[in-house]
Amino acid sequence: MRMSWGGKAHLVVFVGLLACIGGVPAQAQVPPGPSAFAPDSTPVVAMNDWSCRPSVAHPRPVVLVHGTGADMAETWRELSPSLSAEGYCVFGLDYGRQGGVAEGNLMERPGGADIVESAQQLSTFIDRVRTATGTPQVDVVGHSQGGVVTRQYLRFLGGADHSNSSLNKVHTVVTLGATNHGTTFGTTQLLGGIAEAFGVPVRALANVTLGQSYVQQMAGSPFLHLLNAGGDTDPGVSYTVVASRNDTVSTPPEATFLSAGPGANVNNVWVQDGCSSNTAAHDQLTTDPRAVYIIQRALDPAYGDRNPAPC
Repeated sequence: MRMSWGGKAHLVVFVGLLACIGGVPAQAQVPPGPSAFAPDSTPVVAMNDWSCRPSVAHPRPVVLVHGTGADMAETWRELSPSLSAEGYCVFGLDYGRQGGVAEGNLMERPGGADIVESAQQLSTFIDRVRTATGTPQVDVVGHSQGGVVTRQYLRFLGGADHSNSSLNKVHTVVTLGATNHGTTFGTTQLLGGIAEAFGVPVRALANVTLGQSYVQQMAGSPFLHLLNAGGDTDPGVSYTVVASRNDTVSTPPEATFLSAGPGANVNNVWVQDGCSSNTAAHDQLTTDPRAVYIIQRALDPAYGDRNPAPC
């Protein structure tokens, strides 16, 4: 069962109430448009050219995974052309819009659905990319929830081969403000907990209206406990984890950083490293010139030899 857009409009007042008591992060207060985007339904510049073949210089396609509440067109409007200009085959998907009374995510927000289901969508998409391009591995860039969806795929859906890391489907992962160890959404989780102490079922209501992923990303959630129980990383994967000190959505921002386990490499980076004046906030990590530079270097270390770091 799906709710019509007219019905969704009636939820705006409710969502505003949740925001006032601390149940909804700021970026979730405005509902999306009336239609759900299917993968590839929205043209994006320099993305999803299924005839693209990787070059010798950049042999792995790059898959871009958006976060909660913003689709691929909105999220990757600057990074995708930037990567394409360097010669990469760039692909992206919209995921996690499905929902209903039983499933939650009545507002059909991008990335609102169960993260387990979203990771399955990512798995199917990456297999399609690998088949189309004839490549055994891809690199992945994930913003916010997109980093967690990617890690779920690596850990439980075959993205990483735990018996032989040379068979991994993913070589490099770059996460941007990812909710890797959960987020308090600023003061939202604390205020929501206070509201629940007074009998307001904030988490249950958020789960129904905004989707399971919102609750799954909260610090201390059972989902994140299971995801991180075997360590933060998977063997054979190279991780670059980007955070901003100005992030007020994935909080505390340092909770995004990963600890390297056996066979994995991790580079935890503040976007302010070497540029203390940088003001990029959570949503700007996909467009900020210094963040884009860090992404480019993570995918190709020689990029820094050809280009100066912006500040």
